[in-house]
Amino acid sequence: MTVRLLLADDHPVVRAGLRAVLDTEPDFTVVAEAATAERAVELAHGVDVVLMDLQFGAGLHGSEATAAITARPGAPRVLVLTTYDTDADILAAVEAGASGYLLKDAPPEELAAAVRTAAAGRSALAPAVAHRLMDRMRTPSEALTKRELEVLQLVGEGLSNQQISKRLFLSQATVKSHLVHVFAKLGVDSRTAAVAAATARRLIRR
Repeated sequence: MTVRLLLADDHPVVRAGLRAVLDTEPDFTVVAEAATAERAVELAHGVDVVLMDLQFGAGLHGSEATAAITARPGAPRVLVLTTYDTDADILAAVEAGASGYLLKDAPPEELAAAVRTAAAGRSALAPAVAHRLMDRMRTPSEALTKRELEVLQLVGEGLSNQQISKRLFLSQATVKSHLVHVFAKLGVDSRTAAVAAATARRLIRR
């Protein structure tokens, strides 16, 4: 069976490199490319696996496009292919319905195996990603929730509580409550220290 692929990445060089690697596999056919997440959503009909970057600059985020694609009946599988391995990125992609999560430095044979695994309806996770998810499961009381990670990511981007509340459609009291929990879990007492600790532990990216 031929696996029909859509490459979604905003860098032409990356798409060309992926195409060159995937075209060497006799059972793969790259049928379309998308330079934006919005275009990926439009082109996702009639393919088996979408290789989805997470960061596209302005517009939809890769996890948002993943959610839009996987919500459809008979949707293709989405395999996230990114440079980011933070908890915030991984959880957003998994919750959006991604079938796999691979890093861009994966060797060609690992990429090909992940595509086949995703096409077969199974989960394909990079070893480092699987390890991070296992760590979260082992210590759930210490792990930041997806919402706490979202709030902390925005703190790291310099947003105030008021701005965060508008961005995430939360009350300012709820944002403050999330931050109280974040400080306790990370063992810190300030926004700056929380961002520094979370960045060092690859919970969020800067």
